[in-house]
Amino acid sequence: MEINGLPLHPLVIHAAVVLAPVAAVVALLYAAVPSWRDRLRWPMVALAAAAGLAVVAAYVTGRSFLNSKPALEQLAQVQTHVDRAWIALWCALAFSVVAVAAGWAHPRPGVLRLVTTLALVVTALATLVAVVLTGDAGARAVWG
Repeated sequence: MEINGLPLHPLVIHAAVVLAPVAAVVALLYAAVPSWRDRLRWPMVALAAAAGLAVVAAYVTGRSFLNSKPALEQLAQVQTHVDRAWIALWCALAFSVVAVAAGWAHPRPGVLRLVTTLALVVTALATLVAVVLTGDAGARAVWG
C-alpha cells in the first residue's frame, strides 16, 4: 500500500498515535468528572470510534508494509513492534466498543452505567499504554 511511492503505514500511524491517546484521555475525563459527562459523551464516542478505525488502518498498513519487506521481520526491534501492534489493535477495538456502550448507557442509572464506566477506564488505560508502547517500539525500529 503506497501513496505516490511512499508506504502508507508511516502516513497512517499519525492518526492512530494522535487519536487513540486523545480519545483515551477524553474517556478518562468522562469517567472521572461526573459534571462533564453530558458534554463529553458524544465527543468521547466519536473519538473512540475514530481511534479504533485509525489503529485498524495502522495495523493493516503495517502488515502490508511488512509483507512487502519480509527481511524486516527478522529484526528483533521490528518483531517487538509487531507484537505490541497486535496488543494495541485489540485494546483499541475493545476500547471503541466499550466507549460506544458507555455512551449508550450514559442516561441509564445503576449497575449497567457503573460497569460500562469501569470497563471504559480499564480499556482506555490499556489502549493508551499499548499505543504508546507500540509507537515507541516502531520509532526505535526505524531510528534506533
